[in-house]
Amino acid sequence: MSCGSCVSRIERTLTKLPGMVEVSVNLATQKAFVRFLPGAVSLPRIQHAIREAGYEPQDTDTPPPTDSEDRERAELRRRVVLAAIFTIPVVIIAMGKMIPAFDTLLTSLMPHRGWMGVEWLLATPVQFYAGARFYRVGFAELRHFNPGMNSLVMIGSSAAYFYSVAALLVPGLFPVGTAVSYFEAAAVIVTLILLGRYFEHIAKGRTSEAIKKLLQLQAKTARVIREDETVELPIDAVVTGDRILVRPGERVPVDGIVEEGHSYIDESMISGEPVPVVKKKDSEVVGGTINKNGALTFRATRVGADTVLSQIVKMVETAQAEKPPIQQLADKVAGVFVPVVIAIAAMTFALWFVFGPAPSLSFAFVTTVSVLLIACPCAMGLATPTAIMVSTGKGAEMGVLFRKGAALETLAKMNTVVLDKTGTLTQGRPELTDFEAINGHENEVLRLVAAVEAQSEHPIAEAIVQGAKARGLELPSVSRFSAEPGYGIEAEVDGHLVYVGADRYMRRLEIELGQAETRAKVFAENAKSPLYAAVDGQLAAVIAVADPLKEGSAEAIAALKAQGLEVAMLTGDNRATADAIARQVGIQQILAEVLPDQKAAEIRRLQAEGKRVAFVGDGINDAPALAQADVGIAIGTGTDIAIESGDVVLMSGDLRGIVNATALSKRTHRTIIGNFVWAYGYNVALIPVAAGVLYPFIGVLLSPMLAAAAMSVSSVFVLINSLRLRRFTPDPGNATPRPNEAVHRA
Repeated sequence: MSCGSCVSRIERTLTKLPGMVEVSVNLATQKAFVRFLPGAVSLPRIQHAIREAGYEPQDTDTPPPTDSEDRERAELRRRVVLAAIFTIPVVIIAMGKMIPAFDTLLTSLMPHRGWMGVEWLLATPVQFYAGARFYRVGFAELRHFNPGMNSLVMIGSSAAYFYSVAALLVPGLFPVGTAVSYFEAAAVIVTLILLGRYFEHIAKGRTSEAIKKLLQLQAKTARVIREDETVELPIDAVVTGDRILVRPGERVPVDGIVEEGHSYIDESMISGEPVPVVKKKDSEVVGGTINKNGALTFRATRVGADTVLSQIVKMVETAQAEKPPIQQLADKVAGVFVPVVIAIAAMTFALWFVFGPAPSLSFAFVTTVSVLLIACPCAMGLATPTAIMVSTGKGAEMGVLFRKGAALETLAKMNTVVLDKTGTLTQGRPELTDFEAINGHENEVLRLVAAVEAQSEHPIAEAIVQGAKARGLELPSVSRFSAEPGYGIEAEVDGHLVYVGADRYMRRLEIELGQAETRAKVFAENAKSPLYAAVDGQLAAVIAVADPLKEGSAEAIAALKAQGLEVAMLTGDNRATADAIARQVGIQQILAEVLPDQKAAEIRRLQAEGKRVAFVGDGINDAPALAQADVGIAIGTGTDIAIESGDVVLMSGDLRGIVNATALSKRTHRTIIGNFVWAYGYNVALIPVAAGVLYPFIGVLLSPMLAAAAMSVSSVFVLINSLRLRRFTPDPGNATPRPNEAVHRA
């Protein structure tokens, strides 16, 4: 495929097949994604239809050799070099005729018609060897009534070549003064367009570098422990359940759970975060990450296509292949553009031949060929997919995965971001934040309380136990334990009777709270859950457990506001807790006490108000809201169901990734618009110039050689403009929230 009309032709052909559900063809990746009903149509029938349309399908299940791209580039380079070697002398001869002194030299050696013969000999290998691909594909396009770029180049260059051959062999057929040579135009057209194709090939190779880099992260071998022996096996031979040894400095070959060892692993390729993460027994490791300084033995849990790295590659490839709405429109336009151009070219020839000055045939010929060449729609077909490819790759480098290419365009148009609270704004797991002893030594009281809580499976109890262990406290054994749901627990520890529970439990035990109750209210106002502990009938401590904010949450909210976005929080928690969290992060619109099945309804309500909504969540109960939102942003550290429901995945779970994603989407959208303005504006502006509209006013015609050069420059410009996205660095803007913002509760 070479232009947007090729894409349009293949899509139209496949859509007509019975049982076709979805068809998406991508010019930049050279891939077609199809969804079909197996009972109605088969893969061989689809491939046959592609061949009937004039193209050769290559099943991605049996990909070409890894060096095929290099071979194609080398073949293009050879043809460009050969074309240039023959074209340069043709241009020297043709241009030399216009310089009196040089023309005298040439005619002293050979008459003009003899030099025309030399030009013919030099131009022929350029036309039919170097330019063979234009004939091969161009004829197929015309045979299937689907003219495209190759057809235009073939018609334009052939017209120049065969006109010149006839002028050389049978000059008497032409009106006086029109039997002239255009061999140099034919040769230059082929050479310049091949050169443009070569530059396009190089640039398109760079757009897919993100995928190549991800694939290079995959280890080639693994040290597998089998039957107490360590053997080095190819990565394909590793199976789930294998025990694998990773030494310092090596890549982790597959995903797994650590069984032995302690080390730090660089997970920047997954999360975008440069700080190594500690790994010990029961820690998860991800294939492709780098083990820094210790040996680890882990058991493989996911191998092959199931690894996180493979899933990332699949997500990026899928996003690159999917078309945003703006590209779908562009492909439809490109599908009718070439036939329109051919009609304009025919009209140009007729007008110049009938009404043009003498020699009218020459004027008609030059303008017609120029129109055909200037209008090649390569740039139109490349405008969107190249930008999508670069930006999705850049996003993957930053830990932001776009599962759908359309999400890039949709996210750029968002005006409202709604965030789930638990696991999104907060860590999603309670932590012991405050422990204030009323009677007794703090660590001794905490030791007794944690011993009691160790008997419970409640998340708050687990937070207190972890808090005690973090202080290095050893928990004594519990001899008697009982729990009363909704109130608290009672246990005997080291000869002490210990009670832990809510304020109503203490009042029921007739334990005086005093000033501790005031302290507990302060905790509650700051989104912390207060508890009390009593030892032997006396109040011993007031405790606070909270789900702490994720690092960077407040900065992310401030940066989103600085981008002009409206930010809201959606949670099932009570109003007081929701208000407290909202104050901490600077959110003014709060949707609290929303049941899981009502979250999607709240998103629909916002959309009914005319808002374009991005929803950010991590849990199973967030999946309907993620699917309902215009763009669903899933936290990569959350559940698989949430990730599958999202259009965008933040691999690290850091909300500052939303800022990166929105900034990247806006930059990508601007790049795509710029590409289209150039590609379409360029064609619309230059077709009349090529048709000779300026000649009556300033006596200027656009030569076919300049038309071919300009067409190639247009495509290369679009590619270079898209490649600028590789240098994207997010600018969070002013992250300082505005003062005195009122709280508006929905």
